[in-house]
Amino acid sequence: MTFCTLEASMAQSSKYSNEFLQIGVGARAMAMGGAAVASSKNIYAGYWNPAALTHCKSKSVALMHAAYFAGIANYDYGAWASPTGKSSTIGIQFIRFGIDGIANTYDLIKNGEIDYSRVSSFNTTDFAALISYAKPITIRGKKALEASLGGNVKFIKRSIGPFAKGSGFGIDLAYHVHNKKKLWDFAIVLRDATSTYNSWQYHFTDNQKYILAATNNVIPKQSIELTLPRLFLAYAKTWQKNDWDFLLEANLCTTFDGERNTFIHNKAFSTDPNVGLEIAKHINDDNAFFIRLGCNNYQTFQLNGHQSRSVMPHAGIGLALGPFQIDYALTNLVALSSQSANLYSNIFSLKFDIDKEKTSKQ
Repeated sequence: MTFCTLEASMAQSSKYSNEFLQIGVGARAMAMGGAAVASSKNIYAGYWNPAALTHCKSKSVALMHAAYFAGIANYDYGAWASPTGKSSTIGIQFIRFGIDGIANTYDLIKNGEIDYSRVSSFNTTDFAALISYAKPITIRGKKALEASLGGNVKFIKRSIGPFAKGSGFGIDLAYHVHNKKKLWDFAIVLRDATSTYNSWQYHFTDNQKYILAATNNVIPKQSIELTLPRLFLAYAKTWQKNDWDFLLEANLCTTFDGERNTFIHNKAFSTDPNVGLEIAKHINDDNAFFIRLGCNNYQTFQLNGHQSRSVMPHAGIGLALGPFQIDYALTNLVALSSQSANLYSNIFSLKFDIDKEKTSKQ
């Protein structure tokens, strides 16, 4: 457990602040390695690229549950989106990431004696609510292009058991363009565009402060934590042949919070590529089957004195049945090997278009 040690009057950027909001939503996108910023054109666009919500032509709801790291952490997502009467689209999303049953050993030793009966447990919970808005715009002389602007306003609540409480506020901005004739999509998303502010407050008893000091841990104080902007550039291309669709997408994610272990990195910024493939077999106008592959998280590391490289592969399937679509993703496939120390994750998501049948008839 790491606590920020800034005074209340100061603010500092944190490299991994609000990282739970960067995990991703929807089993489709996760199976494609997170390469979904350009091609997400349904309710999940509220997370990946809110500008593309204009392609959500009916009222929709979505649910997702993910058991990360072989069930250690649970991630839940719920969303609702609806077109308005003025061609714009609105949506709301809820995200919860939690780890339960963490051992609290502050009272393990008392009067010089170890007593395991004094060990209790606590939970950590990260929660966010996102309000999305998207509106189409016109590109003069380009009738084949459908462009839109959008954004998110997000409210954040975080807690680390009874010890720390945090709250935050931030804004995302997005642009999306779709070529109806050549079937490509391009997107720009700036998350935390104005930086996202998290205010933290800490609550420790005198005994807990004594234990922190005696074990050479810094006693945290009220602080403000900043999440710096993150830029996404994305391009997706679709090829159609008979009843088959082949979609290939590439994303570049650039952070500005210091050097990270990514494909391109320096002291000013770090850039990480994501690549995803989706193969769709259309049974009829309303039903389809999907196979998806993706990779991300390119890293270099030292192994037995030699520099090695790695990427994280993912895979998944999906089934669309009328207004329903259910998707499954198995992330970090290398973890299925007994030689891997990492843990794989199972992700399920469900999407339902409430008035799809009515919309299609119109």
